[in-house]
Amino acid sequence: MGKPRALLLGLALWMAGSASAAQITVESLLKEMVDRDAMARFPDPAYTCRQFSSYDRAKKTPADPKGWFANGDSDKYLRTETTGGRKEFVMADADGPGAVVRLWSANPPAGCKLRFYLDGADEPAWTVDFQELTNGKGFLKPPLSAICSSGWNDYLPVTYAKHCKITSDKRGFYYHVNYRTYPTGTDAESFTPAVLERAKSVIDETQAALLNERVILDEAEVAKAVNGKTPHVILPGEDYAPVVTTPAGAGGVLRECGLKVTADDRAAALRALVIEMTFDGERCVWCPVSDFFGSGVGVNAYHDWYRTVAADGTMTCRWLMPFKETCKIVLHNLGRQPVTVSGHSTASPWAWDDRSMHFHATWHYDYPIPTRPMSDWNYVSVTGQGVYVGDALAVFNPLTGWWGEGDEKVYVDGETFPSHMGTGTEDYYGYAWCDPHLFTHPFHAESRCDGPGFSGHTTVTRSRCLDAIPFTKDLRFDMEIWHWQDCKECYACTTYWYAKPGATTNRVPQPEGATAPILVLPPAKHLDGAIEAETMKIKAKSDGLTTEAQDMTPFGGDWSGGKQLFVHGRQKGDFVELIIPAKDAAAHHVTVYATRSYDYGTVQFSVNGQAAGDPHDLFAEKVEATGAIDLGEFKAVDGAYVLRVEVVGKNDKARGSGSFFGVDAVVVK
Repeated sequence: MGKPRALLLGLALWMAGSASAAQITVESLLKEMVDRDAMARFPDPAYTCRQFSSYDRAKKTPADPKGWFANGDSDKYLRTETTGGRKEFVMADADGPGAVVRLWSANPPAGCKLRFYLDGADEPAWTVDFQELTNGKGFLKPPLSAICSSGWNDYLPVTYAKHCKITSDKRGFYYHVNYRTYPTGTDAESFTPAVLERAKSVIDETQAALLNERVILDEAEVAKAVNGKTPHVILPGEDYAPVVTTPAGAGGVLRECGLKVTADDRAAALRALVIEMTFDGERCVWCPVSDFFGSGVGVNAYHDWYRTVAADGTMTCRWLMPFKETCKIVLHNLGRQPVTVSGHSTASPWAWDDRSMHFHATWHYDYPIPTRPMSDWNYVSVTGQGVYVGDALAVFNPLTGWWGEGDEKVYVDGETFPSHMGTGTEDYYGYAWCDPHLFTHPFHAESRCDGPGFSGHTTVTRSRCLDAIPFTKDLRFDMEIWHWQDCKECYACTTYWYAKPGATTNRVPQPEGATAPILVLPPAKHLDGAIEAETMKIKAKSDGLTTEAQDMTPFGGDWSGGKQLFVHGRQKGDFVELIIPAKDAAAHHVTVYATRSYDYGTVQFSVNGQAAGDPHDLFAEKVEATGAIDLGEFKAVDGAYVLRVEVVGKNDKARGSGSFFGVDAVVVK
């Protein structure tokens, strides 16, 4: 940990020195990035936050569902320009004063240059290598620049006085550009490369602050606060209101709160134990404990600028929670088991003014959600004045296919078309390509991804700093439900936002969601006595023919062991011969289980060189299991049966060569 107290003192002096700065500069925004106090007051100067992205331009209106859920979200730009004989693709074009505050891509091309044209100039104020800006390996290091599970991220602010246009000289990639726009007359400095050198010390200090686990409290003090409290047992159906020591006087602010929960079934306890916070008589927080701290279902360790979940289950929140007069915290045990809790909180005085806002955390649970037809699923809707600062999404996916093609759609202050239109759920959370590898970063994290494939539970979270979204009248945040397969999934989303007193939301307590059983994947089906085809030895096959063990769980639970032997037939006459061990020389019935699909052929089954019944047409409009196909009674030869499957024809409706086929299992009785 080094010297956390010295860091705390230095950071406090550094922030105090920034308070008087009136001009919007790279340095002032970097200081704002790590100023938690600033987040709890409505911004001054006020600004809007919007997003440019490569979303599919077919998205125009919900009245056209096909276009509204179009998924061609790459290689889309505002326009193409030619400058000095060079073709450039315009990614962003915004009037100022303003600042670019976040840039993300899934696949920035090698050698691609981004050009920032500021204030209407014909020549770019800054030309930078796209990959170097976002990979954390160049002039900018993590966490301001970092690759997180295949997502390329940049958080360096770029300010401008009048206008900003960003272009690339290559195409074919996904991107987001988040940017602020300040009121006309705001003094914003226009960025130049020289600013980077001037701001070097502030960049370094910001990096250090973001990477430091404790800024508010020394690690030893936190441990003492947690371990020094007498654990309290909350019985089923009971409430517990821990004593919150608040500063003397009228105003105060919770600066940090932490909790550790133990129970026989901790995952269920963390969901059924609800934290409720009331500030100045307004209920502002109602949320299951694990979701409040961004952990989703169970304990999923991660650390960001505002929250930490430790591997031992200690959970900490560092979002500031101001109140003018009163603060009350109640824990409700809605579950069926006793839980033991220990915790800590820190508070300090707060000068409440007309910019001060209450902190809110709302929770929305929904199961089952059908993935067909596609739909927009509402995270939260808020009426009032405030700032949206983050969210955490816990997903349960029953199939192995990808669940997160959906794009975020954020509407601010009565917009009829969202000012934030995204390119994919994982893109919104700062990673890419459905990457299942876990990561943690000061502003986003993927802390759980069960598998196999993308099945089971996943937890992702994003906290906003410079890309926070102010609203003066209302805000609506929707996420598309866009799954590769037709199924029913579960979403539980926690949203974090600040608002001035009197704000309202559509999210109300959901005790039925908090006490719903924790979903689990069903065990794979296994046929009695089945010999799995994907495990069989191949005796012979057509020259050049390829086979693979294919995961069939995306198509349901009708395949024994969840897999099949997938044979990539190319033409009539292609075959594969499989060896099936026999227990004795007696005659036995041989039953095969296979698959039908839209590109499968008509096949002939044979056992030991003897045709077994008529050919079977394995074509179907969708992937489905055939069920039992009785091939008849046979005796083993040399201690085994040889099952031959040969393509003998093609259904007129079959796609492609119409020569693929799949074998699930064989039962010999």
